[in-house]
Amino acid sequence: MPIVRNLGRAASQLLQSSGCGCGVSLVPVRAIGVSPRQVASDASFHSVTFSESDHPRVLITGGLGQLGVGLAKLLRKRFGKNNVILSDIRKPADNVFYSGPFIFADILDYKNLREIVVNNRITWLFHYSALLSAVGEANVPLARAVNITGLHNVLDIAAEHNLRLFVPSTIGAFGPTSPRDPTPDLCIQRPRTIYGVSKVHAELMGEYYHYRYGLDFRCLRYPGIISADSQPGGGTTDYAVQIFHDAIKTGKFKCYLRPDTRLPMMYIDDCLKATLEVMEAPAESLTMRTYNISAMSFTPEELAQEVQKYVPELQMTYNVDQVRQAIADSWPMNFDDSNARRDWGWKHDYDLPELVTTMFSYLGSDSRIAQAN
Repeated sequence: MPIVRNLGRAASQLLQSSGCGCGVSLVPVRAIGVSPRQVASDASFHSVTFSESDHPRVLITGGLGQLGVGLAKLLRKRFGKNNVILSDIRKPADNVFYSGPFIFADILDYKNLREIVVNNRITWLFHYSALLSAVGEANVPLARAVNITGLHNVLDIAAEHNLRLFVPSTIGAFGPTSPRDPTPDLCIQRPRTIYGVSKVHAELMGEYYHYRYGLDFRCLRYPGIISADSQPGGGTTDYAVQIFHDAIKTGKFKCYLRPDTRLPMMYIDDCLKATLEVMEAPAESLTMRTYNISAMSFTPEELAQEVQKYVPELQMTYNVDQVRQAIADSWPMNFDDSNARRDWGWKHDYDLPELVTTMFSYLGSDSRIAQAN
């Protein structure tokens, strides 16, 4: 099969590339194909509810990316260590492996994924396996396989086994014809990246499975997520992570976006909190299945000014990457998340000053930072 061979070759090249900086889960393409199972036309599924003594059994796919490890830590505190299984196709670091259950799970291998759900009595599934925007544009066939074919497998398994399913979406699900300031939950969505297209597809397919079969599908559109625990993962907003590392190491940072490029952002703790809150929200409180969430919105120039309070000698220069800049220019400048705040009480904790303070406290004290403090 030439398509599979080409995808396999592309995946190998991507994994071997030292310049990728990819923080997402890359899935082998040995098992690309249509799910062998079709949902019956008269099927009817309903979400399982849990008492305090009967916690959900959780599976996280793509768990070694930017969000999976942190989410597993949060869920294990709430539901118990052995009730949350982290999965990926890569070998985890020792601290991750020994922190709780970890298994190999390939989202393109329908049979393997189904066995995991059955054998471990999974009731909640968080589906984080995906290729991000810039990486996806560099390898569209691989992104299509991981982000779309993998999603179909997850949807079918979630429907068949009555799971509560969470699939993250993104600011990338919007396009240049969407209103940008602010961007509401419901508006025109015409993204121009394979990542964005796959996320719109996920939103619509999840809502279809909910209304057609009763699948308990829940989705949040994440803004750019900033974390001290992981390296940048090939996303267009990852400059807002890299600037902290470069400020500490060299005192210099070269940004690939224009200084006035405004995008919605969020600290990872707020992101994980929102994810847990929407999954625990009573079904009757949800007026929609896909919500915007937001915390702050800033430009590279505004972020640099805040960072310079800790590293005054930071030298900020700009070398605009036209591909990433075009992506950013098609994305929202501000999210309207009023529906999430009204329906299930969403409220963020971190604004820009708190974000910068927290990032530097986690990344350690450098002599320049110590002097500034």
